[in-house]
Amino acid sequence: MKTKTYVITGAASGIGKELVKKLAENNVIFAGYRRKTHEKDLKNLSPNIYPFYIDYTNPETIKKASEYILSKCTKVDTLVNIAGCVVAGPVEDINIDEIRRQFDVNVFGHIELSQKLMPLLSGGKIINVSSMASFGLFPFISPYCASKKCLDMFFNSLLIENKKNIKVVSIKPGVIATPLWGKSIEENSKYFDNYGDYSDEMKYMIANAERNKTRGLSADKVVDVILKADRAENPKLSYTVGGDALLASFVAKLPQAWINNIIKLGIKLKIRNNKQ
Repeated sequence: MKTKTYVITGAASGIGKELVKKLAENNVIFAGYRRKTHEKDLKNLSPNIYPFYIDYTNPETIKKASEYILSKCTKVDTLVNIAGCVVAGPVEDINIDEIRRQFDVNVFGHIELSQKLMPLLSGGKIINVSSMASFGLFPFISPYCASKKCLDMFFNSLLIENKKNIKVVSIKPGVIATPLWGKSIEENSKYFDNYGDYSDEMKYMIANAERNKTRGLSADKVVDVILKADRAENPKLSYTVGGDALLASFVAKLPQAWINNIIKLGIKLKIRNNKQ
């Protein structure tokens, strides 16, 4: 089996960590992490793993991370952009700086790192872990939905434009049981703690996030699809993972007014069930 070189962001937990564990035995992995306590954990997984610190809200760390990778290798076969966060709350109340942070982490950081690694990616692949949220169906996480849609749009343009034969793939999971749900509750507590006119909706959002910690598909399901796309000579542009993501892709094709009415009704029913 040919040894390949991967750059994987968001490698310290969830989907990223499971992917690193699957690939590390026979490949070279540059594994991006944000919490500095994760460096040792990644090193302990395999001698083939080269951890690097990166915080997409701090451009200097993107520069240093790319310089480190460029100094260590001459070719990256696959860049897997997984790192992300969720900004939630009613549009009328979300601090604009939080929306900027959402796009820094979920969009601009991925673009900047990809740009800086372009000299190594010729003939390779960029695989982005997007989300079924990119179909734009979900209220109260509008920054997250918009960022994932934006990510898909930018990288699809890269696919069309680039003259380096770089293939670009979007992976769109549904609900996956990962630490992201717990982190999202913690990071958005300012909105959840000040319910205002949206008391019922925010209580439902918290309860739903808590359930998603365990009821979603396992991260392995997403990893299997990433590996499938990576192995394919001509991968599809987009892969959905999970029945909920497939359903979202179909609903997204309906007229917007229909979608809005369906979502409003669905939220009302879920809030009612949450109270029972």
